[in-house]
Amino acid sequence: MTETQFNRRQVVQAIGATGALAVAGCLDGDTQGNSAETDEPAGEEGLPEAKAVDVDRIARDPTDVPAPVDWDEPREHDITIETVRQTAEIEPGVTFEYMTFEGQVPGPMVRVRRGDRVNLTFDVPEDLNAAAHNMDFHAVYGPGGGADATTIAPGDDPTQISFTADYAGVFIYHCAIPNMDQHISSGMFGSILVEPEEGLPEVDHEYYLGQHEIYTDGDVGEEGHHSFDFDAMLEESPTYVVFNGQAYGFAPDGGQPMQANTGETARVYFANGGPNLLSSLHPIGNVWSRYYRDGDLLSEPDLNIETAPVAPGTTTAAEMEFPVPGPVKIVDHALTRAARRGALGVVNVEGEPTEDLYDEDP
Repeated sequence: MTETQFNRRQVVQAIGATGALAVAGCLDGDTQGNSAETDEPAGEEGLPEAKAVDVDRIARDPTDVPAPVDWDEPREHDITIETVRQTAEIEPGVTFEYMTFEGQVPGPMVRVRRGDRVNLTFDVPEDLNAAAHNMDFHAVYGPGGGADATTIAPGDDPTQISFTADYAGVFIYHCAIPNMDQHISSGMFGSILVEPEEGLPEVDHEYYLGQHEIYTDGDVGEEGHHSFDFDAMLEESPTYVVFNGQAYGFAPDGGQPMQANTGETARVYFANGGPNLLSSLHPIGNVWSRYYRDGDLLSEPDLNIETAPVAPGTTTAAEMEFPVPGPVKIVDHALTRAARRGALGVVNVEGEPTEDLYDEDP
């Protein structure tokens, strides 16, 4: 490892803690523990150079959510999803080969109404892939959630399944071939939202986030091309834990924060692809005013939840209000992941101060 790479790792790790969490009041005082002086490089020769990227951002825009259901009779939906391999940056100077549905992480959200029929065409284009893939929808009655029938290899013709969205909720989908843990870790998961017949409460914003672990042969912040590390995955010891495939991709420093105004409301659809680690979902400086535990959209939501567990293989939904301006940081409250491994996104809330609720200079 070069001296430049070593120094950059120190800076990245220090910024991860002080920039992401100390500003929110969760960390205080000396941050010398963030130093990378005791870290060892992945190997004596270090990593190969970072590769040219296929896409500027692997992270799906969190506002890329289909419009709410506005129909009251069952419909048919013809949907095509392709798998795409993409070389992209986990963070600046750190490249990785992702496996994706439709080129970004997470895969596209599918939004239907209970009772709708979905005709799915699934394809693995030969020129962009080198492995078999399939799709397991947790919202589907059927062998493997559709995985058995959708399994195809490069060169195979596209396959089709048709299913009725028979139960309401928000659910994950993911690749489910034998190496499913590697494929999910590399980005192959997404969500399907099946709205109840009566629909969902109206909100001003909807955001779509997907957490997953990335297991590589490098260290956090080590510049170069990171390859997938099966041993690290077997130990459940990820290099990065990220939202939408990128470390701090929705933070102010180099990222693209989500936006809102005071007085508005938002619903977050949060998919934990895993493949292994439970997420502790928490909005710093806010609460989940209505929390749809485990994606259950039929029961009355829980109220004013501070931190909620989201198991791997689960999409949940949570709502919040923005009564005061300032950043709301969405994190995995296993805080090492937020401070050092990438699991943090920011909603930048703009508006006039609301001093009866919060006065930072009384």
